Amino acid sequence: HQVLFSTMFGLLLVLCVLLPPSPGAQIPNQGQPKHPPIATNGERFPWDQMRLPQTISPLHYDLTIHPNLTTQDFTGVVRISLDVHEDTSAVILHAKQMEISNVLLLAPEGARPLKVLEYPGFHQLALISDSVLTKGRKYEVQLEFAANLSDSFHGFYKSSYRTSSGEVRTLASTQFEATFARGAFPCFDEPAFKANFTVQIIREPRHIAVSNMPKVKTVVLPGDLLEDHFDTTVKMSTYLVAYIVSDFLSVSRTTQHGVKISIYAVPEKINQTAFALDAAVKLLDFYDDYFDIPYPLPKQDLAAIPDFQSGAMENWGLTTYRETGLLFDPDKSSASDKLSITKVIAHELAHQWFGNLVTMEWWNDLWLNEGFAKFMEFISLDITYPELHVDDFFLNKCFEAMEVDSLSSSHPVSTPVENPTQIQEMFDDVSYDKGACILNMLRDFLTPEAFEIGIIRYLKRYSYQNTVNSHLWESLTDVSDEWVCFVCFGPLNDCKNERLRTGHQAIMDTWTLQEGFPLVTVEVKGREVRLSQERFLRTDDHSLTEGFLWQIPLTYMTSASNTIHRFLLKTKSDVLYLPEEVEWVKFNVNMSGYYMVHYAGDGWNSIIKLLQHNHKALSGNDRASLIQNVFQLVSVGKVSLDTALELSLYLSNETEIMAVTRGFGELVPLYKLMEKRDMTVLEKQMKGYIVELFRDLIDQQQWSDSGSVSERVLRSYLLLFACFMNYEPCVRKAIQLFSQWKESDGTVSLPVDVSMAVFVIGARTPEGWDFLFEKYRNSLQMSLKSRYKSAMAISPLQDKLQWMMEQSLHGEVMKTQDLPDVVVSVAKNPRGYKLAWDFLRASWVTLVKKFDLGSNALSYMVTGVTNQYSTREMLQEVSDAFSGSFETGSQMRCIQQTYETIEDNIRWTDTNLPLLQSWLNKRSRRATHEDL
Repeated sequence: HQVLFSTMFGLLLVLCVLLPPSPGAQIPNQGQPKHPPIATNGERFPWDQMRLPQTISPLHYDLTIHPNLTTQDFTGVVRISLDVHEDTSAVILHAKQMEISNVLLLAPEGARPLKVLEYPGFHQLALISDSVLTKGRKYEVQLEFAANLSDSFHGFYKSSYRTSSGEVRTLASTQFEATFARGAFPCFDEPAFKANFTVQIIREPRHIAVSNMPKVKTVVLPGDLLEDHFDTTVKMSTYLVAYIVSDFLSVSRTTQHGVKISIYAVPEKINQTAFALDAAVKLLDFYDDYFDIPYPLPKQDLAAIPDFQSGAMENWGLTTYRETGLLFDPDKSSASDKLSITKVIAHELAHQWFGNLVTMEWWNDLWLNEGFAKFMEFISLDITYPELHVDDFFLNKCFEAMEVDSLSSSHPVSTPVENPTQIQEMFDDVSYDKGACILNMLRDFLTPEAFEIGIIRYLKRYSYQNTVNSHLWESLTDVSDEWVCFVCFGPLNDCKNERLRTGHQAIMDTWTLQEGFPLVTVEVKGREVRLSQERFLRTDDHSLTEGFLWQIPLTYMTSASNTIHRFLLKTKSDVLYLPEEVEWVKFNVNMSGYYMVHYAGDGWNSIIKLLQHNHKALSGNDRASLIQNVFQLVSVGKVSLDTALELSLYLSNETEIMAVTRGFGELVPLYKLMEKRDMTVLEKQMKGYIVELFRDLIDQQQWSDSGSVSERVLRSYLLLFACFMNYEPCVRKAIQLFSQWKESDGTVSLPVDVSMAVFVIGARTPEGWDFLFEKYRNSLQMSLKSRYKSAMAISPLQDKLQWMMEQSLHGEVMKTQDLPDVVVSVAKNPRGYKLAWDFLRASWVTLVKKFDLGSNALSYMVTGVTNQYSTREMLQEVSDAFSGSFETGSQMRCIQQTYETIEDNIRWTDTNLPLLQSWLNKRSRRATHEDL
């Protein structure tokens, strides 16, 4: 389940992070009602817990669905084969917002009706039998049901698109993860209740139907209807069931292993599917070989859905995507489009093994699905698409995770959850990005070879089953016990063999069962290196950092040796000894570990001196991590702002994408804080410093599409920033190109990588904005539409910004799926942040209905609109809103993150703005003196 909310503007203005659930264990009765549950008919409901009982499990579903795309509703019948584990007279299962009728128990002695009780609070049905269902026997229940196609992006929902002639066409698609299958058919809607599914779909002849498995036959029904019968699935969880009824077309190829790959899209966009088809074939073959487990289905479909809330979904055999996540035009799509499309396909296909074949037992271990899929994006693309240089982009995942993980409202990677809102909140940067980063650290710790063998063993051992954290550690430990004698941690790097049967779990439990991450303080005294650890936490409440201890696989290199040395820090403090005294030491080599480092004493001065005189002595990732570490340490009072800014001066010589973008990522938010305080003079000074820092690199950029993917992505980034900052050479060139493009009515071909910068300048005038909007409305090229939309949201024209948000909410001209991006982009716009806040408040009830409590979309808007506020007045205004008009959803964990972030911004500005003003003044005087 790929979370995807990003725009080019988001890159520039440093995207807000998504909110995690709160830390700590759930209280035992949180999944229980305060009073005995009462069914809708007034009777007592026979079950009082959120989780289903273990007395019965499903073996097989025979499901028939008949959607009516004209009336926008559906009917169906499901027959479920049951295995009874304990004597019982009640079958408890899920159903949400549907009419249930004709419920029968199909037993060997004949069919008989069952009494039905409904408890909407837990989305549960109780099917009551007048005789006991006996342990060890098999039964079947049959239910008829009816419901409306959902207006949201979950369950069995309606979607639509407009053809080039203006005709609106409707389709119906599914999105069942995490708890939405129960809105499409009655089922045991928990991941551990795996079963086989046989699906039939009734449709009109003008449509096609696709599902997880290949179609085996079509039956003609009365009333000019057809019924497609699909083959029975492998054993799987309900959230992976999928079906689509549409007028899509498809293109197909077969992998080397004999799997048929098909890409489905609306007819007028089918010519944008070639790249995705090639990528899917290549990646499925890669995973087939890498995991040493054949893909178990005969086909894999990838469908581009016009309305889709997240980035993509891994339904087994029928993965679904946003159109921007799958469709690619070689002439109009950018290098970053190519990168993001291959990553999202790699993510969903990795899930066919991690998540589908082996599934977490419960949503508390969602990271076993999502952390692995995110991690495998980079492993797979590094081998299958080396030209994409994905290593240049992985580190940003760790920075994004640390942003949210440095708050007290963070949560352990593996954390208890019960209700659907809490489950939805698990789909965040901690489960995805922190999960991937700690796996990367483990891989570095074990060696890539041992790690690969261990995860293959894990997949083979638990195929078609459900797992918990410890199952993974056991599989990896077994490998170590058998043949890995490599651990070289200890004083003087003394290599020793060590059995790790308890070691892996002991180490990794410290990373998965407690929230946050460590700050390692390093102080060098001659040959002695003193080490200590504490939780990195952006708060002034130091009691919240107590009681945390990690087992940290440290790596380091020194001025005397390029060799990567290792040391396992298991205690609060320790000492290691160097063979000789050194000029500098760099810990967390390439930032392969998920921790920050503070260089105490004269350590930061040594690092600054190295960067200023020979920055290439360290890798690009090392330099990026130093930039991130030093600026984040300012926020917790470990380092002075002067030190961080002095380190940033070296960036005038930087050319590598990760270090450059991290420089922007730490410096841009500083002036964004000033925007919200109307500190125009200081804001202008800060902007001027950033432009001056990168001026030479900006001036080197060609207005073309040449170079590697990393060079092209960096070019787009730099020119967009320069034009947005009104850097005169950039603005002049962009005006010239936009005028030529507009005069040609959009027929002149713009270099794709610079088009965003051109569009941003064009959107500054009402005429230019209107022209871009017309192109947006009529374009069938999804990546191009995305750039038009992003540029329009950066416009200074406030009436246009307001109109965009309203239109996106309405969903006809601008898709509602894009509303979170639009709102957050407007919020980051200096002319729009007040508009975005007012819109969020005014539309809150509608947004909750459309996007669901706990969803990424809702959290993204809340944090994205508020995370640059830095005054007590705005904190009070936000607090009043969430305790008043925002009462629906006020318990979401993103609200806690919002308060924490604003408090942190207030502390930072109160402490550091005078220092920033002084440093910039001093820098200006120094530059003037040098010019003289």
